[in-house]
Amino acid sequence: MMDALRIPPDCSAKFDRIGEEFLAAIYSAATDRQPHNVEVLAELGHVYTRLGRYQDGLEVDHKLVRFAPEDPTIRYNLACSQALLGLHDEACSTLETALELGYDDLHFLTEDEDLRSLRGYPRFEELLRKIKAPDSGIQDS
Repeated sequence: MMDALRIPPDCSAKFDRIGEEFLAAIYSAATDRQPHNVEVLAELGHVYTRLGRYQDGLEVDHKLVRFAPEDPTIRYNLACSQALLGLHDEACSTLETALELGYDDLHFLTEDEDLRSLRGYPRFEELLRKIKAPDSGIQDS
């Protein structure tokens, strides 16, 4: 009887996607009602990224930067969206800004899959060399 109730792996992935699409619809409706709600916008951006809707995520990240221009994590997330879309120079510039604003999680920055397209990109590698320098003030946690 238990085998009959087991969900096949391909169905599980479909259910996950449906759940993410539902979340995107809920967060999108919430931002229509509260367009300046930074927390909901951030969650919407994360859901868009998980769904592979990188352009939509980029648009959300640009809104977030307008609402919280001094937030280093919001800048970091914008850089991730830019990298996912292959906008390497823009992503590097945004990462530099995030670091200037106080972003300091070097370990996450070097391991984040959203930034995978930047690995080996000369400007990104130079940025990593600078922040790994002992006098950079950034710690590898």
